[in-house]
Amino acid sequence: MNTSDDAFVDCYSGHTYAQEPRTFVFVSERRVVTRMCKRWREPAGPRFKVLADDGATYVLAYDEATDQWHVSVVRASAQLRCSASHNNYTKQEDDQR
Repeated sequence: MNTSDDAFVDCYSGHTYAQEPRTFVFVSERRVVTRMCKRWREPAGPRFKVLADDGATYVLAYDEATDQWHVSVVRASAQLRCSASHNNYTKQEDDQR
């Protein structure tokens, strides 16, 4: 799994910081979040599983104590990009059912 510490993530922040990531930089490349697959909270801070414009799935993790983002590639350009149990699947997956 490829990871990047001290990554840059641009987020929508309404009533709290890091409410919804919009773009991020991974391995010197800017990526646009095209779909939010899952969001959850861990003791260190919020986590987001996202689909990016390159077709890969990433986990964006914000560490509130250190004020740093960490980015990990979960799946590079796979057919099943987001869990259907979250009602966030692609048209391509729907056509295969």
